[in-house]
Amino acid sequence: MIATEPTVFVVDDDASVLRAMDRLLRAAGYAVEAHASPAAFLEGAPSERPGCVVVDLRMPGLSGLELQEALVRRGCLLPIVFLTGHGDVSSSVRAMKTGAIDFLTKPCDDTVLLAAVERAIARDAAVRAARGEQQSLRTRFDALTQREREVCLRVARGLMNKQIAEELGAAEKTIKVHRGRVMEKLGVASVAELVRLVDRLQGPDP
Repeated sequence: MIATEPTVFVVDDDASVLRAMDRLLRAAGYAVEAHASPAAFLEGAPSERPGCVVVDLRMPGLSGLELQEALVRRGCLLPIVFLTGHGDVSSSVRAMKTGAIDFLTKPCDDTVLLAAVERAIARDAAVRAARGEQQSLRTRFDALTQREREVCLRVARGLMNKQIAEELGAAEKTIKVHRGRVMEKLGVASVAELVRLVDRLQGPDP
């Protein structure tokens, strides 16, 4: 069963930092998992669990940036907040280009860190909601028959029933029936809603 409570995954090779972060985040109401190395974290990388990662930049073995890239390769989209005492411009740019939420330097004010974690968790929730909606739309579209899909895409292009019938070599009344089934299966009440749905499925050929 997939956990629904957001978890802050902290990765740092400094045991004292892990303890301090654990206390701070738990006091702020977050569930926390602490890992002493990127390798330990990757052993059970929680791609389906909501939350975010707070990670040091320089550690023995994999660096924080290499951990970030490893997560991207695995399809784990957890937002990352970097917290490091060895920051530099190139590392910061690289981290942000790969999707980091923030790049903070130690010592970091608790309020600033908690604000970054809050933004990261909010981003994760938004991304997961969008992915869930997209999956729902795809499931509904996939439930259409081949002919209903053909009709659907042509309606989304703005064609009238008569035009669709001519393109598909079918009777106009048959197209009208298919169109009604499309609207019902997709749960839309207007052509405008249908167009928006097809657009969200990324174009005229989902």
